[in-house]
Amino acid sequence: MVKDTERVTRIMQGLKCSEAEAAEILAYDKAVDRDEQTPYDLSQDKLEVARKFAHTGTRKPTAYNFPKKERKTNATKAGLIEELFAFLSKKSDFSTENVTILNKERQISFKIGEETYELTLVQKRKPKT
Repeated sequence: MVKDTERVTRIMQGLKCSEAEAAEILAYDKAVDRDEQTPYDLSQDKLEVARKFAHTGTRKPTAYNFPKKERKTNATKAGLIEELFAFLSKKSDFSTENVTILNKERQISFKIGEETYELTLVQKRKPKT
């Protein structure tokens, strides 16, 4: 453990102060470490006022409202899915079963024999110019 004389010399060198000032600083540091009353602490009545102003009461929780963006319907894709659905269920050369539209503008699921297939329609974006 570091002795008080070593601490005083370290404080004197670091803060460039006299030995008396360094001893006072060391005594103050020890008092703060032991949670003792110091001359710079607030009085009891001022401490109560400070606590009163520090606690302003309960805070309401912030309620975020993120509205869901309404997606525009793509009539072309919906029409293509409907036509593919009609073709697979009625006019296909394969014996398709359980033809269902999973997503009205994107995906169809069907079964041929024991295997299940999904058909996904993807529209590519226009290239940026």
